[in-house]
Amino acid sequence: MYFFFAIWKRVRTIFCLVACMGAAIACFSTRPAYWNGWLVNDLRCEYLNNPTGIDVPDPRLSWRLHNLDSGGSGNRQQFYQVWLASSPHQLENGDPDVWKTKWIASDQTTQITYNGRQLTSDRTYYWKVRIKDQKGRISAWSRVATFSTGLLHASEWRGKWIGDRQEFVNNNKDCNIWDPWFKKSFKLGKKPGRAFIYVASVGYHELYMNGKRVGDQVLAPATSDHTKRARYVAYDITPFLREGDNVAAFWLGASWSIFAPYFMDTARPKTPIVSAHAAFYERTYPLISETPFETLITDDSWRTCPSPGKLLGIWAFAKMGGELWDDRQANPSWNQWPASEKGWTPATVYHPELKLSAQMVEPNTRQQQILPQKIERQAEGSYRVDFGVNFVGWTRLKLYGRPGDTIHMSFSERENMDMTFDMRNALIIGESGSGIFQNRFNYSSGRWLTIRGVSRPPQLNDISAYMIRTGYENATSFECSDPLLNWMHDRIRWTFENLSLGGYVVDCPQRERMGYGGDAHATSETGMYNYRLGAFYTKWMQDWRDVQGTEPMVGDMNDGAHARKALTSGRIFNNGVLPHTAPTYWGGGGPAWGGIVVTLPWFLYQHYGDRRVLAENYELVKNWLSFLDTHTENDLLQRFGGQWDFLGDWLWPGATAEGMNNDKPETLFFNNCYRVFNLRTAAKIATVLGKSADAARWETQAFRSATAIHHRFYNETDATYADRSMGNLAIALLSEIVPLYLRDKVMASLEDEILVKRKGHIHAGITGGAMLFKLLRQENRSDLIYAMVSQKDYPGWGFMKANGATTIWEMWEKDLPGHSLLHSSYLFPGAWLIDGLVGIRPATPGFRQFLLQPPSPGTVDVSWARASFKAPSGDVRMGWKRNQRGKLSLDILVPANTSALLKLSTDEKIVIPESVSVRQLKTAGPFRIYELQSGSYIF
Repeated sequence: MYFFFAIWKRVRTIFCLVACMGAAIACFSTRPAYWNGWLVNDLRCEYLNNPTGIDVPDPRLSWRLHNLDSGGSGNRQQFYQVWLASSPHQLENGDPDVWKTKWIASDQTTQITYNGRQLTSDRTYYWKVRIKDQKGRISAWSRVATFSTGLLHASEWRGKWIGDRQEFVNNNKDCNIWDPWFKKSFKLGKKPGRAFIYVASVGYHELYMNGKRVGDQVLAPATSDHTKRARYVAYDITPFLREGDNVAAFWLGASWSIFAPYFMDTARPKTPIVSAHAAFYERTYPLISETPFETLITDDSWRTCPSPGKLLGIWAFAKMGGELWDDRQANPSWNQWPASEKGWTPATVYHPELKLSAQMVEPNTRQQQILPQKIERQAEGSYRVDFGVNFVGWTRLKLYGRPGDTIHMSFSERENMDMTFDMRNALIIGESGSGIFQNRFNYSSGRWLTIRGVSRPPQLNDISAYMIRTGYENATSFECSDPLLNWMHDRIRWTFENLSLGGYVVDCPQRERMGYGGDAHATSETGMYNYRLGAFYTKWMQDWRDVQGTEPMVGDMNDGAHARKALTSGRIFNNGVLPHTAPTYWGGGGPAWGGIVVTLPWFLYQHYGDRRVLAENYELVKNWLSFLDTHTENDLLQRFGGQWDFLGDWLWPGATAEGMNNDKPETLFFNNCYRVFNLRTAAKIATVLGKSADAARWETQAFRSATAIHHRFYNETDATYADRSMGNLAIALLSEIVPLYLRDKVMASLEDEILVKRKGHIHAGITGGAMLFKLLRQENRSDLIYAMVSQKDYPGWGFMKANGATTIWEMWEKDLPGHSLLHSSYLFPGAWLIDGLVGIRPATPGFRQFLLQPPSPGTVDVSWARASFKAPSGDVRMGWKRNQRGKLSLDILVPANTSALLKLSTDEKIVIPESVSVRQLKTAGPFRIYELQSGSYIF
């Protein structure tokens, strides 16, 4: 027995060794593809991860590099090679048939413009890249990435616009249209190898194939100016199709289709419509010359029927409403085959003049699940649900009542109110005595949900919610020793996310849903320092191009009959004028609202190194500045427009009590300074694009206007301007109105305004505050920013925290009625937390070289801060800490193919040893500057 046991032990040992070797080989074979320490990954096309249905004929490609040699430093890409093919097999076989570059001598890893064969519509392309470093070492190929094209030429789109016979009639309360269903049965002689359908809609849509929902995106498509454009979404329906009988179906929601400012085209009905085009191919690839064996398009052969859901509200100011679901009319088999078509009628074909464009931005998706914290029964019999956080999104509730009863659900931002801004849903109970309400084509905003009309108390496990937003990726993590700043970072990010739905940033999600340009100053750099937003902002800039030439629209936006008449402005001038919001037209503002079309492309260029966004929007910039020229006399911008068209700063502390009259001299000063800020930024854009004549002209205009502004508004007695407010002093310095010999004096006056007169509190609003923080970040005055962000009483972010805020408010005064508690107003500290407190900012466009600069000793009452940041060029890490004796320590990661400039105060107690990868460049005033090659450092 012992002998057999010993033999068994030896066999088992050998078996285990073989198994371990096999596992090791298997593990090695599945490791990421790299060689010589290089990993090429995170491949993107037009900022997107494996996008589908793009309509850019020469898309831009990018990748990021990781050097896996922990002992290496200063490693760089010296050459790159891209292969792109119509099938993955051709890549594997080394014979890419679409684009095969030789070794290209370049260290560029972003904004690589495709330069191969002309791309074909409705195709999937496969690509990979490898690099050669400065030592001649060649990386392994990256993993294969893909992108697919949509329909690149308008003539290829065969789908017609279809809708039903319902038409929106504004009763100023609730939409009269039931969200329509559409379906079409069709036969296929064989199951396709590849089938994409391209779906454009005015109003939101959902797509179903053979009874199954296609895709996980929600509230599709992204919001657009539906006087000019409709965006299409590409869906891969191959897995849903079968040989024989099939049924395609759409569920449309009213939403933007009844938005009054879009009622210009008489050919477009006041009802949701859809257009779709699909082609079925026998094979998956290659498809370079193959023609489809079958197509599917929308036309009058489709049939339609009202669904049991409809919009509550009228999609207007403070009347965005919610949704009603009538469970008595539920029909689970409406989109299946076979199914009864009783009550279905032929679809109606319409002929709107809309340009079709691909949705070149991440789709809206469900994000974090939010569960209710508690339910309380109110005295009058209703039930109050507390979700614990203010949010934007969808709710799902299982509720009980008598058949035919209507259960009402209302959302509120405020604990003492049952409903704010008409946020409400409703459920009509069917025969079973219970029903499920869940959102589909609208969303709610609030923290508290009040339920009325139930026959049984709602239970916590019967209620859930999801936050909804555009599905861009996170770029940053942040933490520091100050709990208030950590709270601010968390709540600013949460607020930004809840405001960015549909490919643009709204001012507030419950009252207006407008894309204000002025508010964008308060959010855009914060957004870019925290998220990967290249596609998001590129899409929003297209929206601004669409709306240019139309006068701002203010007045009764609920009255669709007058939406484009003089009552609400909105007249089409085509003279460079801009409304104050895009793509939404409606709302008030001033030059700093339209002027975002100059500053946002420049911010994108600085952050991503994107020259194309400058070129695509150059005419937009020129036209806007030309419009301002028509209102300039003696080098000074004059007041123009109606009551709501010349705002300066907005919602500073106490503004509503003081009166925000846009005819005040301080408003004229602010807007003149902003025009100069636009001119100087435009000159930089022109210089990058090689348009030297425009650059010189705009610089001359800026100099002359700055001189005129200084002479008119400078207060010599105390070195201030206009009303001496910190917003106006900041924009004077930021736009270089101040002569160089007075700059230090004016900066001292601003410091005195902040620290002495306001006792460290901010006294600026949305646009003034954004300009203030932009200046102080630029001037490295973290001491002044910290004074303002560390205040715990009114006005300050700490005051919001102390008063139970879970999102950032519209104004400093919480309890004034009619104002939002989830708003874009004061998100601008989010950029400073990364580029100022931690100290990461670009030194060259696209972060090919970046600056690392912790706050100087004694400027902030923070002992440590750290952040990791996914820059376009790679992962950056910066952490700093000062001990009780003031000794500084640093933890730094400089990604491959980049370098960093480390800028430290000469007062810092730290030793930076020089080496092959670290060298001291110079001492600049009170700072020492070191250049760090790629690598990881602990000093």
